[in-house]
Amino acid sequence: METVIGFTAIAVALLIGLGALGVGIGMGLLGGRFLEGAARQPELAPMLQTKMFLVVALLDAVAMIGVGIALYFAFANPFIAQLQNAVGG
Repeated sequence: METVIGFTAIAVALLIGLGALGVGIGMGLLGGRFLEGAARQPELAPMLQTKMFLVVALLDAVAMIGVGIALYFAFANPFIAQLQNAVGG
C-alpha cells in the first residue's frame, strides 16, 4: 500500500511540475512570436494581442486540468481502492 501511495506522490509531482514547465515554455515562445509579429507589422498588434491572450488562456486551462487531475490522485486516490479490492477479496 505504501508503494502505491509513493508512486502516486511521484505522479502528482510530475503532473504539476511538467505541466508548469510546458506552460512556461509555451508562453515564452508565444510572447516572443507576438513581439516579433507586432514589431514587423505594428498595425496588426491589437488583433495579434487578442489572439495571444486567447491562446494564453487555453494554455493556462491545460495546466489547471493537470493540477485538477493531480489533486484528484492526491486526495481521492482510486488506486488504493483497487489495491484493497485485489488483496482483500
